Amino acid sequence: MKEEKENLILKLTFEFSIKIIEYCERLDAVRKFALSNQLFKAGTAIGANASEAQNAESNADFIHKFKMAAKEMNETDYWLKLCRFSDLLPDPGDLPEHLESIKKVINKIISTSKSR
Repeated sequence: MKEEKENLILKLTFEFSIKIIEYCERLDAVRKFALSNQLFKAGTAIGANASEAQNAESNADFIHKFKMAAKEMNETDYWLKLCRFSDLLPDPGDLPEHLESIKKVINKIISTSKSR
């Protein structure tokens, strides 16, 4: 039986989504529901878009789905910066570093796919 190769971006984005869910629970605990909701939606949408790209109908569709993931990354980055620099919110810890790793992979996927 052929062993499937692990998909790095799906692994990274899934793990990141779990961390986002856990952090949003911390935000909810301090009653920052609006911020938590925005971060939850954007942070988990990165992986959802990457997952959708796996069944893209064309190279253009594949690129489009990853560009959507990139937009969600930018929004997630904004919310995490607010959390990191506000004294009123829990520290997001290493979430920004994890997001940076994902950005590098997604940007590489987009640029490589465009050259095809």
